[in-house]
Order: sequence, then structure tokens, then C-alpha cells
Amino acid sequence: MLMRSGPIALGGAVLVLGGAAVLGEANAHLPGNQQGYQPDQPIRYSHRMHAGEMQMDCRYCHFAAETGRHAGVPPAQVCMNCHGQVTAGADVLLAERKAALDEKRDPRRIVSDRLRPLYDALAIGDDGKPDSSRTPRPIAWVRIHDLPDFVAFDHSVHVTRGVACQACHGPVEAMEQVRQEAPLTMGWCVECHRANGREGGVAIPPVAARAPDHVSVDCAACHY
Repeated sequence: MLMRSGPIALGGAVLVLGGAAVLGEANAHLPGNQQGYQPDQPIRYSHRMHAGEMQMDCRYCHFAAETGRHAGVPPAQVCMNCHGQVTAGADVLLAERKAALDEKRDPRRIVSDRLRPLYDALAIGDDGKPDSSRTPRPIAWVRIHDLPDFVAFDHSVHVTRGVACQACHGPVEAMEQVRQEAPLTMGWCVECHRANGREGGVAIPPVAARAPDHVSVDCAACHY
């Protein structure tokens, strides 16, 4: 058996040992695995409050998930369906109403600092009307769940089948700030397909048992 020696062999050993050490860390991921990614967003939107405490259906905001490939980022106007009237926290609004009664005047319309980026993006003033001195601009949301371009994941196929949003996105209703909960790797997706039969209910990954007549794991199912 031939043994290699010298700088090349030593460098290779260091690379292998270093890689093993890195992958052994609890927070280490292979390239492309963004599990745990939790960026700051331009608006501190709380999924915990909206989807958790208020029990809003994910599909009210992400309405395209039922009919299209992409769930989509909600248009700012969807936010204004509520926040055109709900402009600040209940404690702030009640305090203003009490002050108005004491001072014998109409309550002022208060827009919270947390909602200010939404109003600014739509060029809307505190009075709830368009401000002609400003120009509307898109909200620069930071994408969290970003599959490679060669993966053709279709939200509508999964949603209409009955796959819960939490199966891939984790307990979003408990997250103050959304993060990527699942690895979203090919192996993770394939194991989910293998665990779910073509007919019947939906098993949430990870699961060990495999359905005898499982969902397709053919390459063309996701790469077309």
C-alpha cells in the first residue's frame, strides 16, 4: 500500500480534521443550509401576535399560497386593511381617548413608531390620507426561505394537499421574529415525500416509517 507524505498529505489531513471539527459543532451547516437564519426586517412585524394571539390564518396575508407556486410577500395594502384603523397599541389609544375626554376635544389619530415604516412606504400621512409630498416605495423585506433556482417547489400543491404551513416553516405563530426552522435540504424534502402516501393524511417530518405507495421522489417532481 502506497503512503503519501509531505506537505500535500499534511494539508489534506488538516483539511479533513478541520472539516470534521466544524461539522461536529451544533450550529455548523453544510454550504447552502440556512437553518436558523433570522434576519432583521424593515418592519418589526410580530407573527407571534398576529398568527398566535390573534389567530390570523397564514393565508389571509400569504393568499397566493393556495393558488400559486410562491406564497408571496403580502402587499402593503393588505396590512392597511387592518392598520388603516388600528394605528397604535390599545394602551396608547385608550390613554389618548381619556386625555381627549378630560380636555373636551376629539381624540387625535396616533400612528405608532412600529407602524411608521408602513405608512412611509405607502406615502400616507398620520391622517390616513396620501401625502403628495412623498413618493411610495416598496418595503425592502429580507427573504428568509430561499430555495435554489433549480428547485421548483409549488406551495399550492402542498397547501391543497393539507400540508400545514408549520410542517416546513415551524411554529411561526410562536415566533416574534421569523427564522428558517427546517433545513429545507433535498434529503429533508425527500424523506417527507417517502413518509407520505399518495392518498390519505399528511405526516409531519421527520418520521422514520415510509409509506408503501409514497409521494414521488423522482427528480422531475421538483427539478423541471
